[in-house]
Amino acid sequence: MKEKVVLAFSGGLDTSFCAKYLSEEKGYDVYTAVANTGGFSPEELKVIETKAYKLGAVKHVTLDVTQEYYEKSIKYMVFGNVLRNGTYPISVSSERIFQAIAIINYAKDIKADCVAHGSTGAGNDQIRFDLTFDVLAPEIKILTPTRDLNLTRDYEINYLRKHGIEADFKKLEYSINKGLWGTSIGGKETLKSEQTLPEEAYPSQVTAKGTETLKLEFVEGQLHAVNGEVFADKVLAINKVEEIGSKFGIGRDMHIGDTIIGIKGRVGFEAAAPLLIINAHKMLEKHTLSKWQQYWKDQIGTWYGMFLHEAQYLEPVMRDCEAMLESSQRNVTGTVSVILRPYSYTLVGVESSFDLVKTDFGDYGEVNKGWTADDAKGFTKILSNPLRVYFANQKKNGK
Repeated sequence: MKEKVVLAFSGGLDTSFCAKYLSEEKGYDVYTAVANTGGFSPEELKVIETKAYKLGAVKHVTLDVTQEYYEKSIKYMVFGNVLRNGTYPISVSSERIFQAIAIINYAKDIKADCVAHGSTGAGNDQIRFDLTFDVLAPEIKILTPTRDLNLTRDYEINYLRKHGIEADFKKLEYSINKGLWGTSIGGKETLKSEQTLPEEAYPSQVTAKGTETLKLEFVEGQLHAVNGEVFADKVLAINKVEEIGSKFGIGRDMHIGDTIIGIKGRVGFEAAAPLLIINAHKMLEKHTLSKWQQYWKDQIGTWYGMFLHEAQYLEPVMRDCEAMLESSQRNVTGTVSVILRPYSYTLVGVESSFDLVKTDFGDYGEVNKGWTADDAKGFTKILSNPLRVYFANQKKNGK
């Protein structure tokens, strides 16, 4: 009997080569699986399925893990206001972990001998797939033809044509990975430190003019309503914000950061929904969280985002981080108003019954109600004690 291999399949050039190569050259029964985390439409999934069978797949499946991705990752990235290096909402990198988990679980379900992916040897995804596969199913062998053979794009195209596969694999000017939590864009400009992406490189083009007010309502940290429309399905709420924000060209930027393999990398992205949701949520937290809640949650959010980006989602400490982040959201309820305009937006303000700015203790910079002038003088006197001790000592020693 032939050995059975499950191939993480997207329908792109690398995974198309892997499907044909593993079947024709290595003699495997190839089971292709696409793990959808919100980046593929039903029409696109059908095209991918057709392509898989054309390449010789014994069976093809679509594994929809969009809801799991939200519940186990996106929700906590919002709670933690996770933006890697203060910029990138960890779009593709967080998706890959859940795609890898879905693929390896499917491989175990059908008792596959091997699992395969099409990642190259120069990026982060190879680590995310390999590590997840190896931790969750060390008994299943990992195959990586694209990485191991160090193939050129032309070689892969010629190989497929030689085997009767005449698809449109022409080299695109930009590599685009679309998902629920943003779209990454790579191209010639991202390889040069002094350049940025041109307008036409972005999948979503600016069509809106003037300004528009967007109201985002949160309940215990989760997006609950968009412009008054309540969404029980948070994935649909995210899609709605993306639909509104992307027409203004909001959420475009360039991420420059350290890769898992130790080199610097640049990638362009557009993520209207993540940027609007995270920053609106952060503003609401400024109104509803205590000083020390904000401080410690920022620390945890930074670590959570770094571990997620660097393939450490399965590390047990991540569950501890999630517990703290979720606990911090019990009062993060209210509505944030945002004004949108082409290429930018302004956070206007919040309405919340948990707003700590609205207090009977006083109005900042105006009137004190919860203490007297003498209280303030005494407080300042005591607060200055450490400094007065230090400078008195300096003076005594002639400094």
